[in-house]
Amino acid sequence: MGKITGFLEYPRVLETSEPPSQRKQHWHEFTAQLTDAEAKIQGARCMDCGTPYCHKHCPVNNIIPDWNDLVYRQDWKRAIDVLHSTNNFPEFTGRICPAPCEAACTLNINDDAVGIKSIEHKIIDKAWEEGWVVPQPPARLTGWKVAVVGSGPAGLAATQQLARVGHAVTVFEKNDRIGGLLRYGIPDFKLEKGHIDRRVDQMTAEGVQFRTSVFIGALADAPVGSAVITPTQLQQEFDAVVLAGGAEAPRDLPVPGRALKGVHFAMEFLAQQNRVVAGDIVTGQIVASDRQVVVIGGGDTGSDCVGTSTRQGAAAVTQFELLPQPPKQENKLLTWPYWPLRLRTSSSHEEGCQRDWAVATKRFNDDGKGNVRSLSGVRLQWQNGKMSELPDSEFEIQADLVLLAMGFVSASQAVLDAFGVDKDARGNASATTDGQASYRTSTDKVFAAGDMRRGQSLVVWAIREGRQCARAVDEFLMGASTLPR
Repeated sequence: MGKITGFLEYPRVLETSEPPSQRKQHWHEFTAQLTDAEAKIQGARCMDCGTPYCHKHCPVNNIIPDWNDLVYRQDWKRAIDVLHSTNNFPEFTGRICPAPCEAACTLNINDDAVGIKSIEHKIIDKAWEEGWVVPQPPARLTGWKVAVVGSGPAGLAATQQLARVGHAVTVFEKNDRIGGLLRYGIPDFKLEKGHIDRRVDQMTAEGVQFRTSVFIGALADAPVGSAVITPTQLQQEFDAVVLAGGAEAPRDLPVPGRALKGVHFAMEFLAQQNRVVAGDIVTGQIVASDRQVVVIGGGDTGSDCVGTSTRQGAAAVTQFELLPQPPKQENKLLTWPYWPLRLRTSSSHEEGCQRDWAVATKRFNDDGKGNVRSLSGVRLQWQNGKMSELPDSEFEIQADLVLLAMGFVSASQAVLDAFGVDKDARGNASATTDGQASYRTSTDKVFAAGDMRRGQSLVVWAIREGRQCARAVDEFLMGASTLPR
């Protein structure tokens, strides 16, 4: 423990950010890491709990008290070693994870939680700056070949773990760049793509082969411009296959007017802008410039749509949420150490957005030319977890662009059907996480992890599943594994 009385002496210090008026003029990250001195003091606030709930509630089981103590002692090299022992990509989680560890922090019961996420961010960024993040090629090769389908956080975590124990790993990605939803689902102002690129370089030096613009499945389902490899071909060439694609089946809103021009899924909108930031020319790009934008869905994807619309120069942005407005402050004695329901204001909301809760969409209205002109909604009342429409509460709001950000219903059905794997009730690959058959699907030699197995979830859950799946594959090939679970 760094300083026994640190949590009594030091307040929580947040990372600094560019003012909204400045940051919404560009697409770069705008949050500055802590200084060494600030991180030292924040590490000193860790209480060294007898039972570290932060560790328990972190999906990858980060050994948080240990690296908090090391940061307090300014032993940065050991801090990154401890951090990397459980998390392959802390630069991702240190930027975009919502930090369930902080909600579970013991100090959070009656004070501000330890700034765990900001310390993690500092450790990994300093490690890159100091040149401590280097390729770790295997000492020997096993002779086994593994195919990983999908290059998001689950696929990349599984890939790196398998490559480091000597398996020959090839990653197949249907898009033109590696990264999956990290690359095309998350705006650059939250995660610049150079963080992905240098991990790809690291893994390439570790022996991984990356094949982009290759779709694994049936020809009829392949994106335009992608080469196609059938599951049979893949299973013949490789000794094991890991399905690690992201959740890509968005939840739709089947109301009158849904087919009007100007009503789009969030991922259509976000992916196009990410391509433009990367230097691509996107013909017919969906843009919010000078338009009245309505975002339907109050989660992270909806927030990303808000921030992207603002940067594109939207005339106004309104965000609707079906659920009632949560309280500004949770009752910690009732919710701790679990993730609390409370009002969360993202950086995108700070940049300019009108939010409204307990609203349902009734229909989209036509301008007479096939374009969306407005949205008709109705206010809801919630009782005992059930919603009903408030009488005489229907309203209309101008909407030139509507973005549907209501989550995802399942993983890619085309890929799962092509491999013939059994699916659970939600349409994801059916595979347990326990026992000798963990992460193994009903199809021989085929494993599944991340969104493909558990459905839409957090990046930190994807990394956990990728790591655990890698161990399962290693055990399947070698009979035993030295990889951590």
